[in-house]
Amino acid sequence: MIPRYTPKDFAELWSPRRRFEIWLEVELSACEAMERAGLVPAGTAAEIRGTPVAIDPDRIDEIERTVKHDVIAFLTHVEEQVGAPARWLHRGMTSSDVLDTALAVQLRDAIDAMMPRLDRLLGALAARAREHVDTPMIGRSHGIHAEPITFGLALAGHYSELLRGKARLGAARDEIAVGKIAGAVGTYAHLSPEIESEALTKLGLRPEMIATQVVARDRHAAYFTALAVVAAGIERLATNVRHWQRTEIAEVEEAFTQGQKGSSAMPHKRNPILSENLCGLARIVRAAAIPALEDVALWHERDISHSSVERMIAPDATATLAFMLERAAGLVEGLVVYDQNLRKNLERTGGLFFSEGVLLELVARGVARQQAYVWVQRNAMKAALHGDNFLASLLVDPDVSAKLTEQEIRRCFDLSHVLRHVAGMVERALGAEG
Repeated sequence: MIPRYTPKDFAELWSPRRRFEIWLEVELSACEAMERAGLVPAGTAAEIRGTPVAIDPDRIDEIERTVKHDVIAFLTHVEEQVGAPARWLHRGMTSSDVLDTALAVQLRDAIDAMMPRLDRLLGALAARAREHVDTPMIGRSHGIHAEPITFGLALAGHYSELLRGKARLGAARDEIAVGKIAGAVGTYAHLSPEIESEALTKLGLRPEMIATQVVARDRHAAYFTALAVVAAGIERLATNVRHWQRTEIAEVEEAFTQGQKGSSAMPHKRNPILSENLCGLARIVRAAAIPALEDVALWHERDISHSSVERMIAPDATATLAFMLERAAGLVEGLVVYDQNLRKNLERTGGLFFSEGVLLELVARGVARQQAYVWVQRNAMKAALHGDNFLASLLVDPDVSAKLTEQEIRRCFDLSHVLRHVAGMVERALGAEG
């Protein structure tokens, strides 16, 4: 994590102090469950809780430089302050009981912190989609004019995609909210499933169904993949904004604030910097998916190859996506839409986008589809290459006019007919639940 792209709450969530605080809570929850099972003297956890433990990450790091083991260093630090009762902590447990359970808490809490940000983005997309549900624009395939859509419909498509992303994040949260307090290889050799269940319930987690020394890493792979898909959806939105803002298109523009500068050399520049930033950050979030997938295949009951990976990707991917959600919401809220340019670009080809309607009308009048295609295409090419008026060319084309009346041809050039279903589509998307 770097401060530039790390929200304050995520900096706190992934801070060493917070990590050690969660470790202590895991140990104490397990201790309390062991007390009720009669394995630890009653009141041990309460006595430890009653002794203020001042978590000092620097001191833990100092101890770790000697013992070369982070959990032992942590337990030693606690024992330095608590004294004799600390000997009951970690009874029958292995390091991964603490590490994996604490990581589950952090990953779960990370999604909880993302959700309000995602809701803000969805709200912004919904509001702007309704605002522009009837604002026509040209749809593009391969970057080339295709048929008309509306700007509201384009935004509703992004809304629908990110709503699915929200459902994926919810599923990832549920799947990752799993811990283990099951001992060295997950067999409860010195514990019991009841102790584990009681301790994890207090932490808001469920037990891993079959643990080894660790929680199975397919859960983590699904988690980081879900983050990657949401980031990709944000990038698709940002990529569209970048294209819409191009000088030659100029349909939509990022908000340009008072005093903002676009270029150190060119005072006229107004660049889509927010969108470009989002595209770059999406690469970082997506990059976490592959190492998370590679962490699944650990040796036997466990090796340590996943540990270093997760120490890096967990803070980076979650904090970066949270930042992206905030930035994307602000981007959508501030979008400047140039209706006149949308209309100008729509009309740029002189109605060539009505070609399919003419084709279908000819087919309905008994013309073979491929023959009708040739007739319509030759008139479309005259307009595209030589500037002829498409409608006028069709009206004087002997083959077309032999099959269709002037009124029937003109009826094919009805924009409202082409867009008649759009409002219902937008409301269908905005009323969905993911």
